[in-house]
Amino acid sequence: MDSDGQHPADLIPVFMQASQARPDAMILGRPVFDASAPLLRVRGRRVSNGWTNLETLGAGVGDSLFGFRVYPIADLVAVMKRQPWMRRFDFDTEAVVRLAWRGVAPVNMDAPVKYLRPEEGGVSHFNYLRDNALLTWMHTRLVLEFVLRSPLLLLRRLRGLPPFQYLGQR
Repeated sequence: MDSDGQHPADLIPVFMQASQARPDAMILGRPVFDASAPLLRVRGRRVSNGWTNLETLGAGVGDSLFGFRVYPIADLVAVMKRQPWMRRFDFDTEAVVRLAWRGVAPVNMDAPVKYLRPEEGGVSHFNYLRDNALLTWMHTRLVLEFVLRSPLLLLRRLRGLPPFQYLGQR
């Protein structure tokens, strides 16, 4: 869960129950934006979501940037041990892509998002130049690696193996 106050803490038990019911899956928040969401941020995430959809052959990741999630810890630790990256704003996106490549299925759950104004204590740590450069570098690396992984991913998809076997249950 991001620490900027955007995510509904009251949904933590619901997400944890979903994780307990599906310990093999990653439980991913799918943002439901209200009027407080900056239009540039809402539209901008479509770019990352499009790249993530390509990199995972449409494994079903509802939103690649939303930081309200529950990961299967053993799989996440295994992914992180092999990566010198994914330690900043790129973490959430790269984690879901690499977990999908490992066969971890996404389960998407809607969660409202609230962008707090500065007078409400809202502080964004997103830096447009730095973080967009970081995301561009990350997607460049992932697309290059995807080219190598695509035959295996395509075979998994055609056989209906994880992460593709649950696509009808989102």
